[in-house]
Amino acid sequence: MSARQSLPGKVVLITGASRGIGQAIAFRLACERPAHIFIAYCLNHEAAAATVSQIEALGVSASAISADLGQLDSIHEMFDQIEAACGVLDIFVSNAARASFQQASRITARSWDRTMDINARAFLVGSQHAARLMKERGGRIIAVSSLGAHRYTPGYLALGAAKAALESVARYLAVELAAQDINVNVVCGGLIETETSTLHPDYGELKRRVIDRTPAGRVGRPEDLAAVVAFLCKPEADWIRGQTLIADGGFSLVN
Repeated sequence: MSARQSLPGKVVLITGASRGIGQAIAFRLACERPAHIFIAYCLNHEAAAATVSQIEALGVSASAISADLGQLDSIHEMFDQIEAACGVLDIFVSNAARASFQQASRITARSWDRTMDINARAFLVGSQHAARLMKERGGRIIAVSSLGAHRYTPGYLALGAAKAALESVARYLAVELAAQDINVNVVCGGLIETETSTLHPDYGELKRRVIDRTPAGRVGRPEDLAAVVAFLCKPEADWIRGQTLIADGGFSLVN
């Protein structure tokens, strides 16, 4: 086994993995040669099937599960399918997100609830299920967050608040699940250029401002966060617990 192949025999679940950051995480973890990768997605069946095919082309077994993470029954069914297929889970990456780019004064209660459910609640409930399937041999739970959880970003209130809640949940889980040898952390990205991020109504201006104040001189790519997630899955990261690792090219260091 090479130094890069650190997940033999492991079963992986990544939500929101048919595109963007989740897809990049799936491809990166496939390089570590796990036993199987489950791709959870909501609506884009063709993208999910293409992602599975690309993972299998790397020599790793994979399958897709359609799930609306805003619905509790759908979350339960997703983990039931994993348990029926493999009996265990070793790595749960909670990446699925819903963005609602609106000013605080215009957010509806329905939009707020949906954003919270798909982000914070789905992470909590998913982690509860994952911990049950990890109970016998431990595992890794990793959530994906963003800087909007820490600082003001125009039109980002609902998602920023949901990500802040998610980060808090991770800290509690890290303490309470440690006895089961389950390691919980969060990867927090700056601006990552994806199909979703470009939907921001002022994306062009936002991107320019981010590049201007980022020491690395560019916005992030999905592969940037995928590399950090892969590191947290490795034994070398075992001493990192309940942390939010900021990977933003240095953006948050500049006033």
